[in-house]
Amino acid sequence: MHILKKSMEFCVMLNYLWAGMILVGIIFAAFTGKIPNITDAALESAKEAITLCITMTGVMAFWVGLMEIASRAGAIQSGAKLLRPFVHFLFPEVPRNHKAYDHITTNIIANVLGLGWAATPAGLKAMEELGKLNRGSTSASNAMCNFLILNISSLQLIPVNVIAFRSEYGSVDPTAIVGAGIVATTISTAAGIIFCKMMDRKKTRRA
Repeated sequence: MHILKKSMEFCVMLNYLWAGMILVGIIFAAFTGKIPNITDAALESAKEAITLCITMTGVMAFWVGLMEIASRAGAIQSGAKLLRPFVHFLFPEVPRNHKAYDHITTNIIANVLGLGWAATPAGLKAMEELGKLNRGSTSASNAMCNFLILNISSLQLIPVNVIAFRSEYGSVDPTAIVGAGIVATTISTAAGIIFCKMMDRKKTRRA
């Protein structure tokens, strides 16, 4: 509950930040006589937003459909079994047959495929199960912190969102980002795992 409260406070702060930026822009335009520019920009941005939403909806439907086919074919379950040793290495305090394992592995697979929208529900479920293991503590456990860092670093083999954005805005080669994305997310994931293990070892020594 403490973590959820902090997350809500952060969202409220972001809302105030965006509202403030919009208000400052409108006031500045009013004083400089550029209100028509604000109106044109708002209408054009709304048009682009709708177009982008339609594009992303199609992409999302396609990949979520593939995930569902893979799940029913047993590919996700097979991948989850292969990832279990890796998950146990990252979360040694989580019991091997706990429900959190399934949600964590599903989240990792979805993130690797670049399916952030499919990873989010599994991530929330995993965090909920990890919270139960934390036994009502108001502070996040090592497993919860490690899982959050793993999600932030997020190794991606296929950056679906970026490819869709590049395609929508007229990129000659939308998939050119794949190689750089794999290198960048591999480095960030490795750095995240090393950091988690260093902090775990430091905490163990203190205990």
